[in-house]
Amino acid sequence: MIPRIYIPGDSGALALGAEKVAKAIEKELADRGIEAKIVRNGSRGAYFLEPMVEVATENGRVAYGPVNPSDVKSLFDSGFLSGGHHNRWLGAPDNIPFLARQTRLTFARCGVINPLSLDHYKAHGGLKGLQNAVAMAPAEIVKQVTESGLRGRGGAGFPTGIKWKTVLDTSADKKYIVCNADEGDSATFADRMIMEGDPFVLIEGMAIAGVATGATKGFVYIRSEYPHAVAMMQKAVEAARKAGLLGLNVLGSPNAFDMEIRVGAGAYVCGEETSLLNSLEGKRGVVRAKPPLPAIQGLFGKPTVINNVISLASVPVIMDKGAAFYKDFGMGRSRGTIPIQIAGNVRYGGLFEAAFGMTLGEIVDDIGGGTATGRPIKAVQVGGPLGAYFPRSLFDTPFDYEAFAARDGLIGHAGITVFDDTADMLKQARFAMEFCAIESCGKCTPCRIGSTRGVETIDKIARGIEPEKQIELVTDLCNTMKFGSLCALGGFTPYPVMSAINHFREDFKPAPVAEAAE
Repeated sequence: MIPRIYIPGDSGALALGAEKVAKAIEKELADRGIEAKIVRNGSRGAYFLEPMVEVATENGRVAYGPVNPSDVKSLFDSGFLSGGHHNRWLGAPDNIPFLARQTRLTFARCGVINPLSLDHYKAHGGLKGLQNAVAMAPAEIVKQVTESGLRGRGGAGFPTGIKWKTVLDTSADKKYIVCNADEGDSATFADRMIMEGDPFVLIEGMAIAGVATGATKGFVYIRSEYPHAVAMMQKAVEAARKAGLLGLNVLGSPNAFDMEIRVGAGAYVCGEETSLLNSLEGKRGVVRAKPPLPAIQGLFGKPTVINNVISLASVPVIMDKGAAFYKDFGMGRSRGTIPIQIAGNVRYGGLFEAAFGMTLGEIVDDIGGGTATGRPIKAVQVGGPLGAYFPRSLFDTPFDYEAFAARDGLIGHAGITVFDDTADMLKQARFAMEFCAIESCGKCTPCRIGSTRGVETIDKIARGIEPEKQIELVTDLCNTMKFGSLCALGGFTPYPVMSAINHFREDFKPAPVAEAAE
């Protein structure tokens, strides 16, 4: 049997040196005259172990990591191809504690399969959901998705089934499925991991959405900063079209659905669905007023389903295993699993898929292992640059949409950024306002002007100019932005600003003036 070696081609692994490791392994194989097959898989998401190389042995796959090019010769000397022990030896990937504790539904194949092999995809359960869907009436598919409790995984957590039903019930000569892959939040990489590690699951999810709503065309809108994801998705769409997953007869059924990959121009605000639609239409990426809702009048004025990558990639398992299976995971109104992305100043950074309900403390302390610096955790920001900062006193908060909202926070795209006790929360609050000012599309006054005034006012606090008066002014600005902005960019910026002020007030006090020397 020809040995099979798995080396991630995922962007995160590449950034950590995976390409150099791959070349070193290729050279070592050639120097030793060994024939082996190298598979460039996606990452399993344990980035603190990347580059993580795996080898298929008679007893299953064995992992090694993090592997440096300088480790390669000694790996081969240690019997690497048969799973021999080495100081980089990790054992069976599924037994690595970070991975063993996860509930992998959406990410079950990431890091396991060849991302561009449909045979691998089908061998690991792929296409079962779409096969079930094409044999069902559209209303039945929508009912299944609704009953699963699936909610949007990219922001406010809107029920996916309700969006789909609205599009299904709206008459039109053309309907669209738009996948929002403009993953612009800091500490988020779940969308990219899916597109680079299991692209067919996204294609399958979009095809199911098309069959369910009567949409015949789909677009994946990917941020320009993701060139590897763009290339992978384009290759996967071509392969899917050739195999009959896309086209006039999806899997041989009477349903027609095809899709294209489109690349954004780098605007953060295009992560907002109506700005994204404007960008797709070739217009400036600015927010549209609602109503009309995109589900009724969206892309090119037609009914449009707009879902995040993870929402769509979660649909195939629902259509395969059933709504009850998926709904059995989670808590309250937050059902299924959520890919939590742990980043920042943290020991074990990576993607951790789990059912809703773990506490923030469990995620940061137990799974993330605390700070990388070894210093105490001061704050954790959940939900990207527009998410609230949570102090340790709130670490008992369950990872659940409603639980976070009750504590003036939001889950958003489930990115978590950890800060140790050296962080200056006044500077973090200023950064939030500055970020909003720079990224604002300029359509509405509360966002465009409020954020600019916010930066100026926080600068006055930093200089000790009537700090209490300035804090009152910032609070007033935040209320105006929260309730007066057209979209979440201006509406959510108050979350990081006010949480920093409310939970870390000591950072907003003037620095003590040193006494003059006698």
